[in-house]
Amino acid sequence: MSFTAINLERLPAPQIIEQPEFETIFEARKARLIELAPDLAPVLEYESDPLVQLLQEDSYRELLLRAAVQDAGKGNLLAYAPGAVLDHLAAFYGVSRLVIQEADATASPPLEEVLEDDERLRARVQLAPEGFTTAGSIGSYTFWALSASADVKDVAILETDTPVEVRIVVLGADGSGVADADLLALVDETTQPRRPLTDHVMVEAARVVTFEVEATLTLYEGPDSALVLQAARDAVEVFVAEHHRLGHDITVSGLHAALHQAGVQNVRLTQPTENLVIPEDTAAYCTAITVHMGGRDV
Repeated sequence: MSFTAINLERLPAPQIIEQPEFETIFEARKARLIELAPDLAPVLEYESDPLVQLLQEDSYRELLLRAAVQDAGKGNLLAYAPGAVLDHLAAFYGVSRLVIQEADATASPPLEEVLEDDERLRARVQLAPEGFTTAGSIGSYTFWALSASADVKDVAILETDTPVEVRIVVLGADGSGVADADLLALVDETTQPRRPLTDHVMVEAARVVTFEVEATLTLYEGPDSALVLQAARDAVEVFVAEHHRLGHDITVSGLHAALHQAGVQNVRLTQPTENLVIPEDTAAYCTAITVHMGGRDV
């Protein structure tokens, strides 16, 4: 079983208010002024005239105001809402931001409160309506498992050969993602009261397979090799972090794309040599990234 929510990033950005160019606004204002006072038309042909400069300043302010309205409007949509605005959208669904670390003024040094980030909260808000049902849907189990703790990075809701059994597979947020007993207990405590009476729910830690990335890069003449190699390493780090999820394959083509940064002429990938096909109850965790300089070419 799997659950796929709408990918908010793929939705087209909405136009809350029309965004004309500055010249369009200025010409419209100028034309309207001439309608109201035709005798001003000759004066408005000179950009140095104070009246023209006032129209330009007014037009620029309208441009800024339209941009502000556009940003404010987008900021009230789930896909774009930041910070406190997102908290208010979440509150509408009865969802609040989870605490990752409690504040502790007695610690040395004092610890500040660390809260769930916007992207994780956004994903839970999107799933929140699924949590309203008591029918044991995939979306419902997913929402409640993610809401159990901010230490839950990902979950998979899977069926077994026994019809009434439901597996909730938990990937932790720390390190390789192997969930400890306390985290599994939290998820179990959160999901058990929400299950249908006939469901037998089993909460378990995700399996984690480790891998390393090793590649040799041939560079074009010119670019500083250290900068290019570092850019390639950074891109690979982003790629493997994005795919440290349940059921996410690690593809050779994806690694090639990450390694092929500006200044790279050729990529020779030593590890892995083939795609790592990852089951739904498993996550792939990269333990090392090694990028070698393989010379230069044209």
